[in-house]
Amino acid sequence: MPDWPALILASVLTAYWGRVLRLAYKIRRRTGRSAAFAPAEPLGRLLRILWYPAVAVWIAHAWISAWGYQAHPILRPLWHSGAAAWAAALTAVAALAMTLVCWKRMGRSWRMGINPDEKTELIVSGPYAYVRHPIYALSTLLMLCSIAIVCSPLMLAAGAIHLTLLQWEARREERHLLQHHGQAYGEYCRRVGRFIPRLPRAYGR
Repeated sequence: MPDWPALILASVLTAYWGRVLRLAYKIRRRTGRSAAFAPAEPLGRLLRILWYPAVAVWIAHAWISAWGYQAHPILRPLWHSGAAAWAAALTAVAALAMTLVCWKRMGRSWRMGINPDEKTELIVSGPYAYVRHPIYALSTLLMLCSIAIVCSPLMLAAGAIHLTLLQWEARREERHLLQHHGQAYGEYCRRVGRFIPRLPRAYGR
């Protein structure tokens, strides 16, 4: 019998990253550009040397754990709770559904990285009216769910890489968008939180 929370997680991750590849392919066909799958700027390409293997480990480890292959200590959970695993699996499904909404709202402006020579439309409505990086926020949530389901040394290492690079990439993207969109993006950043919504200011202030 499979570990059902891990199997749900593995399916979610496969659907998530499969959709990412599909989006990149569609943009490549439509525009002739790679959607920054291999970013034009050197730092972006360098980051992918760590990032893409971490994602591959993330997906593969979920599938391995789903079918109980934990012979090596690096694959064995350091902690496990059935209730927490099920809660995390259901949260992962919800995070995928919300990410699909974000991808749809991004439309042709969706990219996997930064192209310094490309200016895309500034999206500030839908989920982007509440947080500046909802896709990154949901990807963070997916990783935290993964750690709750499979809390192994290998998953923790993949998580540390993924979460660190998400934070870094978000800030790099903000600098890029500020250069291209100027005051409009600066004002948007003042109004909207990076990964979580900002609390409304007190009335009259």
